[in-house]
Amino acid sequence: MSATTSSEGALARGWAALAARRRAGLVTYLTAGFPSLPASLEAFRTADELADVIEVGVPFSDPLADGPTIQRSTFTALQQGMTLPRTLELIDSASFTRPVVVFSYLNPILRYGLSRFLRDAASLGVAGLLLTDLPAGSDTAIEHELAASPIDLIRLLAPTTPPDRLSAATAGARGFLYLVSRLGVTGASASVSGDLGDMIAKVRRASSLPIAVGFGLSTPAQVAQVARLADGVVIGSALVDRLADGGIAGARDLLTSLRDALDAVERPA
Repeated sequence: MSATTSSEGALARGWAALAARRRAGLVTYLTAGFPSLPASLEAFRTADELADVIEVGVPFSDPLADGPTIQRSTFTALQQGMTLPRTLELIDSASFTRPVVVFSYLNPILRYGLSRFLRDAASLGVAGLLLTDLPAGSDTAIEHELAASPIDLIRLLAPTTPPDRLSAATAGARGFLYLVSRLGVTGASASVSGDLGDMIAKVRRASSLPIAVGFGLSTPAQVAQVARLADGVVIGSALVDRLADGGIAGARDLLTSLRDALDAVERPA
């Protein structure tokens, strides 16, 4: 992958291609360095074969927004010496063909140096950055620097965001919007929220960006249900769990089943 300008970035091109095919996108999250560096590299290459967007999670020592699955994977990766610089090395080694989004808390980015990170990530072709603890308007200096870079800032939206706040909450966003399907931390759930359609409709009135829904999705039936409403679905904890329990083969089986479920859903033109 190579760095591109925001007007013709990899994420925009990817979502446009999916829309032309009337398909929803599969966005996968994996923690960098879990369960080991070699296995992590193989897992990312597997995801690159089957997904449309790859989220690379940067391990952090205080992952408050994450549930037990992601926390365990993060701590395992940290114990094995995974850092933000090594995460970037892993991205380089993976030679991704799909758009890559770095998923991180703000602290590791600031410790590395924001300008340095944006330069180094762009040189690797990283398409987007999702910061779990940077609400819109909370740090205008950081937001301005991100806006001036070729890397898209992906906004994370809570299901409780009121309509009059949505425009401000999506300010500066590029690439796509990540809509949290339920309150709480990450982790698989048994069902999809009955209010999801209303939530998506409210977000669409505030922004024309594609909407990917995550938190709690784990089965082909769930992703198919969401695919009829949203532009993409995000699989994180379920994939990390399957990688931990079933290895690369298990992760591939899960991704294949989700890919098949999404491809069977034809979205409205």
